[in-house]
Amino acid sequence: MFVTCLDLEGVLVPEIWIAFAEETGIPELKLTTRDIADYDVLMNKRIKILEEKGLGLKEIQAVIEKIEPLPGAKEFLDELRTLTQVIILSDTFTQFAAPLMKKLGMPTIFCNELIVSPQGMITGYKLRQENGKYHAIKALQSIGYVTIASGDSFNDLAMIQSSQYGFLFRAPQHIINDYPTIPAFTEYSQLLQGVKEKISKG
Repeated sequence: MFVTCLDLEGVLVPEIWIAFAEETGIPELKLTTRDIADYDVLMNKRIKILEEKGLGLKEIQAVIEKIEPLPGAKEFLDELRTLTQVIILSDTFTQFAAPLMKKLGMPTIFCNELIVSPQGMITGYKLRQENGKYHAIKALQSIGYVTIASGDSFNDLAMIQSSQYGFLFRAPQHIINDYPTIPAFTEYSQLLQGVKEKISKG
């Protein structure tokens, strides 16, 4: 039995923090896990900037409401779900993900939780689990699933490399260069074909 695990941002939807950075004109918020491998460093940097600018959860959610899935993402996901079970493994937060999941047809997602003050300010975050993507893959394998994983960033490498089959999808060139043994795709049709080929091998 197969299960395919996908990253969310950059794979199925645009990067939320980049969209928010463009909306607010704060270029420092454009940094993502493609740029900074240490997620704690990245999130603490973001939280500090939000505090300095007086921006809270409602401002980010207002931007998220306007975000649409990447072109072809919903159709790709619909077809993929006819082939295998699909779980989105993301380092985003439940407070961000809900409207995006509706637009993608309500796939299963494992993600994290923001800590928000009564005033609506983001004061921290709570990981579902340290290195959660890796542990999710290993847990799925422990109950008999063959895992296929795909993502675009540093924080996806553990799930890709620990899966029986893994692909990079629309990853930046420096990650592709650093991990030349991982097949790298740029189109949903290529990723779908890659999954089909692995399933056909059993």
